[in-house]
Amino acid sequence: MVKMAKLALEDGTVLKGDGFGYETTKVGELVFSTGMVGYTESLTDPSFKGEILMSTYPLEGNYGVSEEWYQSDKIQAEGFVVREVCREVSNFSSQKTLDDFLNEFETPGISGIDTRDLTLKIREEGSMKAAISTEDIPDSELIELARAQQSIIDIDVVPQVSTKEIKVFNEDANKKVALIDCGVKKNIINNFLERGIGVVLFPYDTDYKTILNYSPDGLMITSGPGNPDRVHETISTVQKLSERLPIFGICMGQQLVAKSFGARSYKMKFGHRGANQPVKDLKTGKVYITSQNHGFTIDKESINETDLVLTQVNLNDGTPEGFSHKELPVHCIQYHPEAGPGPNDTRYVFDKFSQMMDEY
Repeated sequence: MVKMAKLALEDGTVLKGDGFGYETTKVGELVFSTGMVGYTESLTDPSFKGEILMSTYPLEGNYGVSEEWYQSDKIQAEGFVVREVCREVSNFSSQKTLDDFLNEFETPGISGIDTRDLTLKIREEGSMKAAISTEDIPDSELIELARAQQSIIDIDVVPQVSTKEIKVFNEDANKKVALIDCGVKKNIINNFLERGIGVVLFPYDTDYKTILNYSPDGLMITSGPGNPDRVHETISTVQKLSERLPIFGICMGQQLVAKSFGARSYKMKFGHRGANQPVKDLKTGKVYITSQNHGFTIDKESINETDLVLTQVNLNDGTPEGFSHKELPVHCIQYHPEAGPGPNDTRYVFDKFSQMMDEY
């Protein structure tokens, strides 16, 4: 028997549909993603922590779920909103249904929602605080839960997803990179390992001396959820290491590196989430199709007040997608070159960073 579910927004809107997944109530910022595939990767992406994920693609669950596709060890999103959920899987590699997957990690889902209309609402009014429930709860109570929660701007989300201990991968490698974990995806680690590069994963608040004790050849700041203004510890560490190691940043990593050099960040109206964001390289003129997941960005004008140089922009809204330092070996991007299931246009940046480590 299909249970009823509800989605309440801070503006008083209550949407009712069919529940799936775990029987519970969760709150978070409602955001949409435009990817046609990759719901397993998205749900397990730490950058979705604190957010209720809505898919603009109308059917989810048809190819099931495989643990091989996980980007972390559990579902990170607070809830999942879809137009239609497929309960009968058609894929030889599937290990479980989407419904089973959400149940396993105690995550609520709601289907039967007009996601097209709701996406238009978010584009017009901006991302909203929301509450999702697969329990029997009054509309008024659910609306109050949505309104009473803290804004994602004011929540320390990175500590919730960062590793609690230092981890070493491929310790016998001749070259190794230090990863400051603000919400790392497994594909990031795998891209280094596939190139024979060892990885040392550090908690987000690791001091610079501890990192140097491992004698890394380069430093990378990973992607992650929430407001970069709140990740003071990582910004401080980057400042202390900026003249000692080549530096590479992805997504939140770009924002934290930029802030360490004096740039400013701000919350976007509804962010970039999906696998089809066009990015133009300002030097070559080449356009890449990229996967993205962020609700904050760097103020483009503030980059002019630093020693950073803008290298790439988003063709939809002109926001910064990449920059380098005028003198130091620092290169950052706002999108995800490691994206699974794709696109793979920009995986070359891992080779570029590897070369930076060799030359420094």
